Amino acid sequence: MNEPILGGLAQSARDRCEPLLRAGNTNCGGCGMSIALHMLSRAIGARRVELVIPASCGIVTAGAYPASAYGAPVVASAFASAAAVATGLAHAARLNGENTRVVCWAGDGGTFDIGMATVSAAAERDEDILYVCYDNEIYGNTGGQRSSATPLGAVTTTTPLGKGLEKKDVVGIMAAHHLPYCATVSLAHPEDLMRKLEHALDARGFRFLHILSPCPTGWKSEPAEGIELIRLAVRSGLYPVYEVWDGRRFKVNVEPTFDASALERYFALQGRFKAKLLDLPRIRATIQATWDDLRRRATHD
Repeated sequence: MNEPILGGLAQSARDRCEPLLRAGNTNCGGCGMSIALHMLSRAIGARRVELVIPASCGIVTAGAYPASAYGAPVVASAFASAAAVATGLAHAARLNGENTRVVCWAGDGGTFDIGMATVSAAAERDEDILYVCYDNEIYGNTGGQRSSATPLGAVTTTTPLGKGLEKKDVVGIMAAHHLPYCATVSLAHPEDLMRKLEHALDARGFRFLHILSPCPTGWKSEPAEGIELIRLAVRSGLYPVYEVWDGRRFKVNVEPTFDASALERYFALQGRFKAKLLDLPRIRATIQATWDDLRRRATHD
């Protein structure tokens, strides 16, 4: 049963021996965000954290006030202001001599679109924030409308004939800010995921993680197949897994096989993609161009 949030905000999740995401949350079955939160909980360990969550599925997760399904202090912010609120918390923690890690936990709508101005501003100032975008490629909490994270060909409530534009390269945009660290994260590769979460939690300055987060409701997919979908996206090259330091040093973490059958199966397992609306040659060309660019930038150990 959820516990009241009042009176316990000063304690960390580890102090209370609780996970970051507790039982009683409102997340859908198969939600990629739930998996990501459990992994973040493991990475946090004994660290003290505070979360800032803008309008999104993530803030509905908590349940009804005055109870919370989160095992850590959470500030609910307006859609556009998560990074600004987190900036204030980070400065307050520093002034109080606290070793608190402030984490923004935001969806694609609040990151790629509505929150981009404050995210960019906090990144440019190199605020001491870990910003995590769990990207389900739609406005999942308000009915499944398209965002600039929605991929080419996807059917949403506002693109019934399939989206005709390609997805925004948000990690490329963040890397252009010359952040200390930014990376893409695959839920299908837990060791790489944990390494990146722990590194990002311990680093200083503005850090940015992008997690492709399956949404069975919006993707029209089976809840049990979410991790397989991410695996197929990585294998086909559709979702590159890499990290960037200081906006200049790129490293590929998982090599794709560029398997054509993996790409076709990725689309076939999701009802949001209709065969007649998919421009596979254009999608394959985009994958090739993305990897050509990434290979030019990548360093090799």
